[in-house]
Amino acid sequence: MKKRGSGILCHITSLPSPFGIGDFGAGAYEFADFLSEAKQSYWQILPLNPTNKRYFDSPFSSLSSCAGNTALISPQLLAAEGLLTQMEVEDHPHFPERRVDYPAVSRFKRQLFQRAHIRFQKGGVPEDYARFCRGNSMWLEDHALFTAISDHLGNLPLAEWPQELSNRSSEKVQLLREELWDEVEREKFLQYLFFKQWHLLKNYCNGKGIRIIGEFPMFMNYDAVDIWANPELFKVDEQKKPYLLAGSPADAFSAEGQLFNCAVYDWDGLRRNGFNWWIRRFHYLFRQYDFVRIDHFQGLTSCWEVPVGEQNGLRGNWQKVPTQEFFNTMLQHYPLFPVIAEDLGTIGADVRETMARYAIPGMKVILFGFQKEARERSYLPHLHPLNSVAYTGTHDTDTVTGWYQGAGDEERLELYRYLGRRVENGVNWELIRLALMSVAHTAVIQMQDVLGAGEESRMNRPGKAEGNWEWRIPTADLGEVASRLSEMTACYGRAQD
Repeated sequence: MKKRGSGILCHITSLPSPFGIGDFGAGAYEFADFLSEAKQSYWQILPLNPTNKRYFDSPFSSLSSCAGNTALISPQLLAAEGLLTQMEVEDHPHFPERRVDYPAVSRFKRQLFQRAHIRFQKGGVPEDYARFCRGNSMWLEDHALFTAISDHLGNLPLAEWPQELSNRSSEKVQLLREELWDEVEREKFLQYLFFKQWHLLKNYCNGKGIRIIGEFPMFMNYDAVDIWANPELFKVDEQKKPYLLAGSPADAFSAEGQLFNCAVYDWDGLRRNGFNWWIRRFHYLFRQYDFVRIDHFQGLTSCWEVPVGEQNGLRGNWQKVPTQEFFNTMLQHYPLFPVIAEDLGTIGADVRETMARYAIPGMKVILFGFQKEARERSYLPHLHPLNSVAYTGTHDTDTVTGWYQGAGDEERLELYRYLGRRVENGVNWELIRLALMSVAHTAVIQMQDVLGAGEESRMNRPGKAEGNWEWRIPTADLGEVASRLSEMTACYGRAQD
């Protein structure tokens, strides 16, 4: 990211499709074509790990460090492979067009996947499937078995599993592996499909000069397979129940701080393990993406640990992380280490020093330069460092239009002073222009801001558990906005060669 470029932030779930959720099918390829037409260099997405209805399908509540969200598998592509019939694909319920109905999508795709797996088994095991299983055996077997047992137990939280099942090496677990053989094999099959379809899409994007910026949650959900398989790496008790939760203190996003429903790492255990768990995690991340945004980068320098039982993130303590040893180890394995730090909110000097030492770019959210509760002059474009990424907003902020419609007179006047004129309509394009004008090497624009969408299209409202991660792009011709964005991108020297 050392040359000028720009991209769009839009999660896969937000793409158009007839199946209630964006996926790796035709809508994704059409979106890649839109990015190319608009002369964009990057497509940023949210984490692709599995989600769970218990945690409101947040992609930042990670149930596996390596597995993919199988809800993103395209039924259309399965039909093209002969694993589904066209009639089965077309016989789908009516889904909302503007939001994701996760439970309805899960019910529909589950029965499709069962049919696809039966046909797959009858056709014999192809070599690329066997190769996938061998190449991913370090995480795939545990993930598939954990998923099957969890379903068998009615999605009971890990901390409530019977002792004989919460112990990964118990005889009962091995017996259940045989009893649930078909369910285990189906999950392995779905992971194979997920990565096959994802890499086809990524290769298509790369062929058009579009690089993928992926993300991953800093912490693991306390129901994650990683805790079941590697409890010594997390602060959990003998029942795999965490006694401390990850969170963040009060900041501009939340006056009461945040609790992440995630266990915290035992960094002494990770160090004794040679940071192998993290080495493996980055191995898969760098295979999936061209660049990786590290959400809550603060967690790699110090962690806000909150005792279990607290109702918010206010009563916690900072725990130090062996930061330099960790990064030096990662650089031995990944010398380029193409990451972006999410350095928003309450950030200490240790974060700034780490980013400077390892030349890791941070984020500059232009909206923060004008929001009263978060106003910080360094977010304004003329003060952006070259080695940074300028954003109009993020999945955690309001859209530009939504912010402007709810902004007070003082905030609007601050924007007018910066622009040098009053603006009544099209404020989204004014902030897009500021992002593209920025001296930062990279600029990223929320898709909602490209469309001028309002507050109702926010992806996430921090501190509010329900009703998030549902926004979808309205079905519309994007040619006009592609043309406008293309012209502006070229004007500010960010267009693809």
